[in-house]
Amino acid sequence: MITTSALTLFGLGFGSAAILSVASKLLYVKEDPRIAQVEDLLPGANCGGCGYPGCSGAAAAIVSGKANAGVCVVAETEAMVAIAALMGQTIEEREPEIAFRDCTGGTRAEERFAYAGIMDCQAAAMLHGGSKSCPEGCLGLGTCVAVCPFDAIHMGPEGLPVVDPDECRACGKCAEACPRGVISIVGMTSRLLHLNEVTDCLAPCRQKCPGQIDIPRYIQQIKAGDYDGAVNTIKERNPLLMVCGRVCPRPCETVCRRNNVDSPVGINMLKRFVADRELHGGTHLPVPCAKDTGRKVAVIGGGPAGLSCAYFLRRLGHSPTIFEAMPALGGQLRYGIPEYRLPKADLDWEIQGILDLGVDVHLNKRFGKDYDIESLKQDGFEAVFLGIGAWQASGMYAEGEDLEGVWGGIEFLTAHALGQSIDIGKKVIVVGGGNTAIDCARTCVRLGAEVIMLYRRTRAEMPANPEEIVGAEEEGVQFKFLAAPTRVVGDENGRATHLEYKMMELGEPDASGRRRPEPVEGSETLMEADLIIPAIGQKPDLTCLYDDDAESCPVETTRWQTIVADPDTFQTIVPGVFTAGDVFTGPDLVISAVGGGRKAARSIHYHLQQDGDIPIPDTLQRDLIPYTMFKEVTGVRQSERAQMPHLCHGDERNCTFSEVEGALSETEALAEADRCLHCGLTCYDRDMEQPEEKEQQIL
Repeated sequence: MITTSALTLFGLGFGSAAILSVASKLLYVKEDPRIAQVEDLLPGANCGGCGYPGCSGAAAAIVSGKANAGVCVVAETEAMVAIAALMGQTIEEREPEIAFRDCTGGTRAEERFAYAGIMDCQAAAMLHGGSKSCPEGCLGLGTCVAVCPFDAIHMGPEGLPVVDPDECRACGKCAEACPRGVISIVGMTSRLLHLNEVTDCLAPCRQKCPGQIDIPRYIQQIKAGDYDGAVNTIKERNPLLMVCGRVCPRPCETVCRRNNVDSPVGINMLKRFVADRELHGGTHLPVPCAKDTGRKVAVIGGGPAGLSCAYFLRRLGHSPTIFEAMPALGGQLRYGIPEYRLPKADLDWEIQGILDLGVDVHLNKRFGKDYDIESLKQDGFEAVFLGIGAWQASGMYAEGEDLEGVWGGIEFLTAHALGQSIDIGKKVIVVGGGNTAIDCARTCVRLGAEVIMLYRRTRAEMPANPEEIVGAEEEGVQFKFLAAPTRVVGDENGRATHLEYKMMELGEPDASGRRRPEPVEGSETLMEADLIIPAIGQKPDLTCLYDDDAESCPVETTRWQTIVADPDTFQTIVPGVFTAGDVFTGPDLVISAVGGGRKAARSIHYHLQQDGDIPIPDTLQRDLIPYTMFKEVTGVRQSERAQMPHLCHGDERNCTFSEVEGALSETEALAEADRCLHCGLTCYDRDMEQPEEKEQQIL
């Protein structure tokens, strides 16, 4: 019996072995030996950060062509290169990236309800969008921490995820898990290309800034003493921070939440503080640029729009060349803003920092005369940026304004900047109420003239910066309000001797929202003048766009003499030709030209890299976000705003073109940075001890 059972078992075993032996020959699958070789080159971390089940899965995907040789997020560059060589591929070194949290709320964000569900952000978001009042902010439950395979994220004391840059491998797991889009994987290129979106953590100041500078971030860096970090933050959006620190009219400050408490944070003062610190240090902080792409771009015009466009193109790895008609770069920064506001030596220093990145320049080259779009294409330029500014002065539409002794505002300032001799006489009349008019008036005061400014509305309606108006008053400029020119009277030699004006009264508001000036009949008055400067507006000079033999302009233009382009991509009707700055918008702010130059550079980058496809986010921020513009800002104590120091005082200013304003001291800057509420979309810093609580303690 035992023998029979043993024989039976032996027979079954032998039969099974025979069957398996045959099956192994019939069903044998040969494994590609490269899989093992690739797996040996991978780090064996099996973290899953690449999206495949362990390093063996990643190796199989590489060999099968489902993944590229650089799919691993942990392996060093040498391993990637070895894998690529094994697969007969080439690999480029990847730009460093890191997980970045775009939220400042944390524990500051108010709770809409008490959440008692699963401690998971995705689960919380399914319940009425989550308990936090901010619709875009972090929910604070740490799902990103749980999914990170590298322990590179932890929840900080403020209830926000904190990324350890040394441990982060940019695998993207945290970004995939976040239901609010608070965390993203970013590198230098993605930061430079990003446009403000309504889903971003945008404080009101960031929304209003034409340059889209991350204002709360750089102020917090100043507060922490990280001045170089603040400079680098600003330079991600604005390469002309020293310039803007002096001449920007600060639209960002008009929506600062501190306006509802006391007075706005001195945002521009703080920009100037760190910009001047770099300036006086004598060395430009290093600015990283992407790997060269070999793509050539022609930048027409070396003003703020052209300089900005060239700067960002270079940082994105392209090769821009600036063509400038004037003897030096800067545009109206150099030829339209007087020395007492913007020293030209400082301007030269800032421009040199842009050129040192590898930007080529051709000066004294006039577009339409020395070259045109077609010749640039023949020279290998794959895209063209038009940033030729607005250099033509608008007339007064008054009889006799073509007489000798009448200079347009920008023409007068340009001539003075070029060192040309101008006979201004003893009495000068400046017509207008904007910054150009003020610059003309204060320049003439410094040249020894008695100056009267004629403006057709009241002081309250003057578009010039308030501090510039005050400065002109302090320097002796006289103002004649509610007066509009009607004709220029000249002598027998054809030179202007008087300006006739008519008194005005304000009627109903016009399209600008200001009350329309209406003439008072019979109020004509003559005013003596040796020089008359109408500074009431500027417009682009588009004659350079027309060939002598052509009947039409190669790009579309408007009746205001501006170039027509897509408002999102800045591309004209001519493929590959882009524009920004005053020639696109009409006369505007320096920071608007800088912001436009960056956005145009972004579009040019995509045009070159993606065969003309320029992506525009569906959630692009175009206007102020209404729910963030609330007026009730409670729990904040009042504090006094810093005052800009003056370098020259009294009569000393009237006889010198030395710079008038200075920068804050470090102590003043730190105190001003401390006034910042570090706002998000709805959150802001409240003082730890409320005034009511302090009063109760005293009682």
